[in-house]
Amino acid sequence: MTKLTYIAHDGTQFDVEAENGSTVMENAIRNAVPGIEAECGGACACATCHVYVDEAWTAEVGEPEAMEEDMLDFAYEVRPNSRLSCQIKVRDALDGLVVRVPERQG
Repeated sequence: MTKLTYIAHDGTQFDVEAENGSTVMENAIRNAVPGIEAECGGACACATCHVYVDEAWTAEVGEPEAMEEDMLDFAYEVRPNSRLSCQIKVRDALDGLVVRVPERQG
């Protein structure tokens, strides 16, 4: 199991054990992390699972693909470390990943 840490906009921390192959979004929904709406269910067709990847993890997580980049145009307060959590697959190399949830979703 891979440990993920979500930090809600109010600073509340959620530590989650996630199975490899799942997504950061799926684990947020399963664990009732506030602020992750995931209206499209992970189809990369909205921007309601937007997160900020902690700076220490941006290289390991990688850059968004073109389709995700397009969807990020609809996200609230996009930053260089913005990603859609539905597009981040959990794997061993992400053990300890920290993501922050924005104040609101797009």
